[in-house]
Amino acid sequence: MAADPLRLGREAFRRQEWATAHALLTDADRQSLLEPDDLELVANAAYLVGHDDEGSRLLAREYRARLAHTDSSGAARNAIWLALHFILSGEETLANAWLQRARRALPDDLDCVEQGLLLVPAGLESAAQGDAATATASFATALEIGHRFGHQDLAALARTGLSESLIATGDTRQAMPLLDEVFVSVTASELSPVTAGIVYCAVIEACMDAFDLPRAQQWTAAFTRWCGAQPDLVPYQGNCQIHRARIMQFQGAWPDAFDAAQDAYRRLAGPLTRPGIGAALYQLAELHRLRGRFTEARDTYLQASRWVRDPQPGVALLLLAQGRTEAAVAAIRRSLAETASPPERSRLLGAAIEIMLVSADLSGARAAAEELRARAGALGSLWLNAETAQWEGALLLAEQEYAAALGVARQAWSAWQQLDAPYESARTRVLMGRAYRGLGDAHSAELEFDAARWAFHHLGAGPDAANIAIYSNRQQAVRANPLTVRETQVLLLIASGRSNREIAVELFLSEKTVAHHASNIFTKLDLTSRTAATAYAYEHGLINRT
Repeated sequence: MAADPLRLGREAFRRQEWATAHALLTDADRQSLLEPDDLELVANAAYLVGHDDEGSRLLAREYRARLAHTDSSGAARNAIWLALHFILSGEETLANAWLQRARRALPDDLDCVEQGLLLVPAGLESAAQGDAATATASFATALEIGHRFGHQDLAALARTGLSESLIATGDTRQAMPLLDEVFVSVTASELSPVTAGIVYCAVIEACMDAFDLPRAQQWTAAFTRWCGAQPDLVPYQGNCQIHRARIMQFQGAWPDAFDAAQDAYRRLAGPLTRPGIGAALYQLAELHRLRGRFTEARDTYLQASRWVRDPQPGVALLLLAQGRTEAAVAAIRRSLAETASPPERSRLLGAAIEIMLVSADLSGARAAAEELRARAGALGSLWLNAETAQWEGALLLAEQEYAAALGVARQAWSAWQQLDAPYESARTRVLMGRAYRGLGDAHSAELEFDAARWAFHHLGAGPDAANIAIYSNRQQAVRANPLTVRETQVLLLIASGRSNREIAVELFLSEKTVAHHASNIFTKLDLTSRTAATAYAYEHGLINRT
């Protein structure tokens, strides 16, 4: 090992070479060269290369060493950081125990940074309990202390927590400028690496909770650069990839999104399973569902449910895509009944409207749309406004108000275009095509259907591309062939090369029922083989040729 591991280890830490710093400082520790401040360095290096247990042991050692030297504020700081690490890893009992130690170590009358740091986990606890007002007060006081002592880490953590609390109450007007201030701090390298990683993850989630896609994209790009500059970094790389996958899915880069989600899963799954693995699995399941890989989607949602409480609305939308409408309705209604958080409800409402429309529950769909509109108005989010307009258009179509539906759908399409959201744009064009058709303008309807079909084809959105055949008159595919929706699904799966057994698994049917549907298809279309059925699907515009 190096002749002067302590000096070299400190230098490596400053250069953000975490593996080298960890190795050198560990060697210095074996030689009993470390001071308490160096214990903090090697503990952070251990965390940053993924050795969480070792990092916790080292911080606990530093806590005891500072107590022995009557450094009460330093000991409290170590205990608070231990608590924060345990909070982030979901170990509530250990977190509470270390918070108690921090409070005992810190005299009540001592005015110091650590008093502010103590308010950060207190604010997180209040937020977790749904008490946004108390959380806001805790983070605001912590921010004041951070300002007074010029402590950048405390100020950034407090601003982040305060913005999250404000977003939870719908106050994005005050929340988003706070996040912009944090962005300046983190991109200017004013924060310690552990704090920077925590802030990046928390702020991107806050932007998603506020449905502020431009800010989420900006933060995710910065987070990607930050992680990329530190090859040895372990704990935040997986979360970074989850955020990238979400953004890339929204922007229509589905293969890249899938690769990023898979990479996130690999990083989070082993050798030590980390928080976030459920989100990675859910993202993978969503991409399977959108691409029509229903069996893989079902299995991956099941895996995700081991880590996240309720993988919705994906599961309900999968049930809907499989034709299990009653089950989809039950799932989404139950999830809404159990969900109080406004951001979480907002993520469910669009799916609820879609499912209720399919089940012909117009009153339920209208109630969900009104709630979504109220949430969009409170946040002033272009994303939520686009979604609200899209589903308002769908409701008006169901009510046969075609002119009004067309006007609202155009508004939605314009907003999705601004957000560079090709999948949602294409779905909205289907609504526009249906409205045109209802108004008797078949030519304009077919233009919209063709544009949507082209977009779905390039995205890989097989189920959506197939569903256009239900509405489109292109080559008279639907009018000329009296297939039911279920028979159309079976035909498309036959055309994709699936066996009856595979189709049965995909659609949750028996092989006997699939064989019955196939027989009906052959009879209705006067076909004699699966090859002829495949050719028919392509020739009649049910599937686009690659």
